[in-house]
Amino acid sequence: MSMFNMKKDSVSYRAQLSGISPEHKDYLHRVRMEKIFVRVIQLLIFCTALLLWEICANAKIVDPFITSQPSRVLKTVIRLYVDGVLFQHIGITCLEAIVGFVLGTVLGTLIAIMLWWSEFLCKVLEPYLVVLNSLPKIALGPVFIVWIGAGPAAIIVMTLAISLIVTVLEVLNGFLTIDQEKIKLVQTFGGTKFQVLTKVLLPASYPTFINALKINVGLSWVGVIVGEFLVSKAGLGYLIVYGGQVFKLDLVMTSVIILGVAATVMYQGVVYLEKMLVKNKT
Repeated sequence: MSMFNMKKDSVSYRAQLSGISPEHKDYLHRVRMEKIFVRVIQLLIFCTALLLWEICANAKIVDPFITSQPSRVLKTVIRLYVDGVLFQHIGITCLEAIVGFVLGTVLGTLIAIMLWWSEFLCKVLEPYLVVLNSLPKIALGPVFIVWIGAGPAAIIVMTLAISLIVTVLEVLNGFLTIDQEKIKLVQTFGGTKFQVLTKVLLPASYPTFINALKINVGLSWVGVIVGEFLVSKAGLGYLIVYGGQVFKLDLVMTSVIILGVAATVMYQGVVYLEKMLVKNKT
């Protein structure tokens, strides 16, 4: 967090405390201190885990060749940066994950709207959605490669195969749980189905959309890495496969850690979007 943001948060916090009761001030202070305490504990857990990992590797309690260690991971990151390939591999994987994430969310939402719009279509397609959702998507990987070819397109399609059906089912279930009394009220006043969709269904489905986005973050990264395991010439998944094949496990652990950081950043982006939507609604 930058100094500017810290000052901005401090000013905002002081502004909240002005013009309110002492009890409310005490409550806000306790909430703020609890958030700080949680962040500090999270940071301590992370740093302790890294320290124990390094100590155990140096003391040969664990084999650093198999488990690697933070210092070796750092050296691997520096080496990849010096070789000029670090951001290339990260960029390729992140681009594929973002494209798959966006397409999966948008297409899944549109299909869910179609199924809600047509009850007949929903009944017809429901068993197929259940079957597709239970099907191990990785089994379709070789089929996608033959159909589409070995390239980023096959990886993105693999991502869609993993995330699309889950998004459809999640959003559709959210639509079906909307209070029917609200829908009947709009229809009583002569509202069309499109007006029900835009005035009732979509505004009331913000929590559903956010939950679908959060789920899609993980599914998108799973799809991309599975796709890169099967067919790729670059990317973090490629580095993991290559590192395992030549027994460069430092490279494997480095790629896994970078994946964790990238997935966390994307998830925090969804959390920030959620806060913005809640703020705008209030």
